[in-house]
Amino acid sequence: MMTLICIALMAVVATSIFIFVATKGLALFFEHHASVLEFFTGKDWNPGKKDAAGNPVAGALPMITGSFAVTFLAAIACAPLAIGGAVFMTEISAKRGQKMLQPVIELLVGIPSVVYGFIGLSVVVPFLREHISGSGFGIAAGTIVLAVMILPTVMSLSVDAIRAVPDSLREASLALGATRWQTTYKVVLRTARPGLLTAVIFGMARAFGEALAVQMVIGNATVMPRSLFEPASTLTSILTMGMGNTVMGSVENNALWTLALVLLLMSLVFIIIVRFIGRRRDAS
Repeated sequence: MMTLICIALMAVVATSIFIFVATKGLALFFEHHASVLEFFTGKDWNPGKKDAAGNPVAGALPMITGSFAVTFLAAIACAPLAIGGAVFMTEISAKRGQKMLQPVIELLVGIPSVVYGFIGLSVVVPFLREHISGSGFGIAAGTIVLAVMILPTVMSLSVDAIRAVPDSLREASLALGATRWQTTYKVVLRTARPGLLTAVIFGMARAFGEALAVQMVIGNATVMPRSLFEPASTLTSILTMGMGNTVMGSVENNALWTLALVLLLMSLVFIIIVRFIGRRRDAS
């Protein structure tokens, strides 16, 4: 009974949060009559103003594009490092890998987001400005910071996925004359592929919802990103900048709640993808 009460309480809290955010987010379309198509395809973000038809100017395409660009690029940059580290810790040198990489993972997990952002602001942004081009602020800086942030998450889950591969598969491959690398590449990694994909998607889910660190290095310009080295913005950066400067119930505030609803729905999509991959893994 106690366990059932706890589960029911968790379900009620999650459902209440979703309903609250959905109610606030949909108010932009039902109360202020903003266009859904314009919200997802428009490039101008100024909810306080109205267009020729009298609807709020709330085009969120630049922030949506920036969020997806930073998330996918961070996952692409992080995945090889995380999976490579996981292979080293499990297949190549378990003792040395555990001794060398485990403290690094624990250290990266324990660093607060604001520290990541400050390091990116102090190191990454000046480096990009001096050695590449632009002001240093932009999607490239956000990608580097997020890739380091999600590295311990992806690596830890990748280690679990590789360790879950039965030893009998390794022994059978080696018995047939395969080298250790062939066994790792063609047997272990292929068998652990669903778990590795799950690890990467979990990392993407964290990167998509990260706010403070990205806000400090991306530039927070509500324009369509034309380059990785020009200021851009994400859904989370605009939310954190604007939520404290709006009045509850105003069109500007409701527009921010709509961005929050998009973030919540994307988190739900990531969870659905993870569960789908997990079911396919169990079925196989």
